[in-house]
Amino acid sequence: MGKSPKQGRPKARLPNGFRDIETEEIQGLKAMLRELERVYETYGFEPLETPFLEYTDALGKFLPDQDRPNEGVFSIKDEDEQWLSLRYDLTAPLARYVAEHYEALAKPFRSYRSGWVFRNEKPGPGRFRQFMQFDADTVGTASPAADAEVCMMAADALEALGIERGKYVIKFNSRKYAEGFQERLKIPQINRLTWYRSIDKPSRLGEKGVGELLGPGRKDESGDFTPGAGLSPDQIRESLTFATAKIFEAKFVQGSAVGEAGMADLAEMRRLFDAAGYGEDRVRFDSEVVRGLDYYTGAVFEAELTFESHDETGQLVRFGSVGGGGRYDDLVARFRGEAVPATGFSMGVSRLYAALKHLGRAVNLGSLAPVVVLVMDRERVTHYQHLTSLLRAAGIRAEMYLGSGGMKAQMKYADRRGAPLVVIQGPDELERGIVQLKDLAAGAEMARQIDSREEWREAQPAQVAVPESELVAAVKAALEREAVSAGAAGGYDGG
Repeated sequence: MGKSPKQGRPKARLPNGFRDIETEEIQGLKAMLRELERVYETYGFEPLETPFLEYTDALGKFLPDQDRPNEGVFSIKDEDEQWLSLRYDLTAPLARYVAEHYEALAKPFRSYRSGWVFRNEKPGPGRFRQFMQFDADTVGTASPAADAEVCMMAADALEALGIERGKYVIKFNSRKYAEGFQERLKIPQINRLTWYRSIDKPSRLGEKGVGELLGPGRKDESGDFTPGAGLSPDQIRESLTFATAKIFEAKFVQGSAVGEAGMADLAEMRRLFDAAGYGEDRVRFDSEVVRGLDYYTGAVFEAELTFESHDETGQLVRFGSVGGGGRYDDLVARFRGEAVPATGFSMGVSRLYAALKHLGRAVNLGSLAPVVVLVMDRERVTHYQHLTSLLRAAGIRAEMYLGSGGMKAQMKYADRRGAPLVVIQGPDELERGIVQLKDLAAGAEMARQIDSREEWREAQPAQVAVPESELVAAVKAALEREAVSAGAAGGYDGG
């Protein structure tokens, strides 16, 4: 017995940990990325794009789990039986690119990149397996000035997006400084990466949770168990003191050469911030920032949004970290066999956009929606197409209604599209040589104040008649008025 057509249909569903992205967010992300690019280009950074796939050995030991090539990343084998992986971040592909083109590049090499990255990890609320990053990196200099510069650039970028001073902070630390502490405390090498991945969580898990991660391990709310670093009670106590310190001090790294070198880098960065006018209200030291990935070798940074707010249900909203990065002097060296110092900063695009939207600073989608030309007479569709083309030629987003519905359906369509205006020309308007322009937003507001059909017919809410020859000028003027009104109400527009 064969399958019925219904039984044979594939089920429309998303893979676990992935999501569809719709118009409003796409347009908002584009506007946000344009502003980030503008800021980064003022610092002399240039764009670069790398492919989604890399040979797995190019990602190599810096994957979350090194033993299995498909653990932490999505991997396939090519026709030559070589493992390929979807990029885990934008840093490892940059290292491969620099190594491949090293002799031809001006050094220091300064680039920015944006694109999707993929993590084959357990998804959760707001945590997806595909997300976008925006990175900027300087390759070819070991100067702490390069580390300081990307921190200053991140601060400038957040302010350019409309996040006011006092609502964010760029935090910095040094893995050398933290390594010096580990040496002084005699933490075994095998436990040091687990220590890094635990010590940056006091703000999220509290001292008790971090203590468990530094000790025997911790079971989270879902029941999953994370093995700990297995430290002694004294080591745990001193580690928590280190993680909550707000200044860098010699006592934490006493007797460690690498720790003292890290302290010197931190002091130089602080001097550079002060000289450029980036006070501790914008950029400050925080020993909790150590970064969990293994490839960081020096300064590390994190961009944190500090404001608290409430969503529409009254729930407290904290956005926390929206980006981070650091120095990774060994990543390019894997390919070249020689030291190639590098530093960079990565913005978490989706989280940053969510914060802008929450603040009312996301792009105003209404300014991107098209003017809709209604089709009032099917015999005159070529004329409506002509009107639409006139608007487009003037740089106005416009579309002619292509469905089969009548006036009511067309108005409903325009409303769902978020159209600022509709253009109406029925037989009466054609005979008089005019078109009607209807402002949908203003019309909806006026309609709420009209009680009867007679009032409606008399008022024709937010609808004006203009000569057909003045269509383009009238539409432009109406859109400019709407843009001014939206600007007065607030909202980042990407400009």
